[in-house]
Amino acid sequence: MNFALILFLATVLTGAVALADRLVFAKRRAPDEREPWWIEYPKSFFPVLLIVFLLRSFVAEPFKIPSSSMRPTLVVGDFILVNKFTYGLRLPIVERKLIPLGDPQRGDVVVFRYPVNPSQDFIKRVVGVGGDEVAYRDKKLTVNGRPLPQLPDGT
Repeated sequence: MNFALILFLATVLTGAVALADRLVFAKRRAPDEREPWWIEYPKSFFPVLLIVFLLRSFVAEPFKIPSSSMRPTLVVGDFILVNKFTYGLRLPIVERKLIPLGDPQRGDVVVFRYPVNPSQDFIKRVVGVGGDEVAYRDKKLTVNGRPLPQLPDGT
């Protein structure tokens, strides 16, 4: 389920009803006649949906931590708020970058869609950047041939 697409379609639909009322239906109603429910509800919901869509698309989006891979800092069930424009401005739904603003750095926590199953979000910490050689052998993580320190997580 692509929530951004559903939110976009709901925003467009309610906006179209509000626009149609302003341009056509309102002129046909008597001045003292109430709006029908099928016009009143979309007109009421449109500004709210538009604000939510714009905030989620360009400012911040909430995510729930799905697994324990980020312990001890983030545990299953935690919520994080992702800054949507840290690495650039993207078009909603199609996720095409319009304006690049930076690249992920080591230690950043990033959220991305799992390539095998795009409906699943992955939340991971960056250990290597472009040009780095990252290897995981015998439960040892190395970046550019140097082992990264492993600290116990307290469990």
